[in-house]
Amino acid sequence: MDFTLTKKEEAFRDELRGWLSVNLPEGWLEGKRTLPESKEAYSRFLRDWQRKLYEGGWAAISWPEAYGGRNATLMEEIIYHQEMVRVKSPPLVNYVGIHMVAPTLMQMGTDQQKEAYIENILTGNHVWSQGYSEPNAGSDLTAIETAAVKKDGRWIINGQKVWTSFAHLADRCFLLARTGQSGKKHEGITVFLLDMNQEGVETRPITQMDGREEFNEVYLTDAIAHDEDIVGEEGKGWSVLIALMLHERSGIAAEVFTLEQQFEEVAEMARTLTSDGKPIIEDPFVEDGLADLYARISGARLNYYRNITHTLKNGKPGPESSLDKLLVSELGKELFDFAMTIQGHAGVLAGGDAPFDGAMQHQYLASFGATIGGGTSEVQRNTIGERILGLPKDLGR
Repeated sequence: MDFTLTKKEEAFRDELRGWLSVNLPEGWLEGKRTLPESKEAYSRFLRDWQRKLYEGGWAAISWPEAYGGRNATLMEEIIYHQEMVRVKSPPLVNYVGIHMVAPTLMQMGTDQQKEAYIENILTGNHVWSQGYSEPNAGSDLTAIETAAVKKDGRWIINGQKVWTSFAHLADRCFLLARTGQSGKKHEGITVFLLDMNQEGVETRPITQMDGREEFNEVYLTDAIAHDEDIVGEEGKGWSVLIALMLHERSGIAAEVFTLEQQFEEVAEMARTLTSDGKPIIEDPFVEDGLADLYARISGARLNYYRNITHTLKNGKPGPESSLDKLLVSELGKELFDFAMTIQGHAGVLAGGDAPFDGAMQHQYLASFGATIGGGTSEVQRNTIGERILGLPKDLGR
């Protein structure tokens, strides 16, 4: 693994840095990063940011040039993620569309679907959500109960989805529904490209324990889709799902760079907070804990690099991305649990009463969701066991 930047890669990094210095929201680099609170203003802010990325050619660098991307190499993608983390760029409102839906449509969609959706995903005109988990299914997507029935030439969809990221902001949903009951559990599932802006779709945001609303419940009551909205073949959506999940977990795995930055923030807190007149970083317990976390986070980064090398050789992401995802989400939870612990009694405070305005408290509460989103840690362990270690498959699947 040689990750020394070539002159071309250095030029790419410098071009991106220069663009960010000019185009980030006013005051962003100086630390003025407060996002709008209302749903409408928040949505508009993030859509405007994606539109600016699109206009600058930075919205989807890994896409082929024919679709508006830069046909970036994996090394350029790594550089891109590192630079976006460095400036703490605004969230990408269409993460699901850009990193999951569009690559899957490029691979398996019809010409009509590509024409209708891919450019609108890139510009931010269509924001996408992912209709997977259900109250009685969780991460076991073979147990979904949302049903689609063909009637009078249309598909009538009824059911409920939960933990649906971005649904409260979304125009479209990459939806799993059951269209048949025969055969194995993973058979009879169909993928629909569902219009969220119809009477049969109701979205209810879920207030998380950190006070934010990023996940949603989605209720489908006679929602309508058509044959042209099906990705792949009717009843054979499992192969489509697998393709999308590989793209999804490859993107999540790159968050190891965010994890490294978060570690530095925790270390800075340890240098700043004092106990008995001394920085708490001088406490052997704090020092040992930081050293342990630093070593394991560095290991996660090196493992990510190893898996990137594997992808370079094979030309497509593999199940190794599940290992990256598991490491990043579980280490993030441990990191912020440690951050809460070393604050002592102040760790139970929130907001302006807490050190660093409660930033670590928020991150700690949010870290639990990271072990669920994109497939729970339990699902990742199953994937690692079956597809990397070659252990027997779950008999229920």
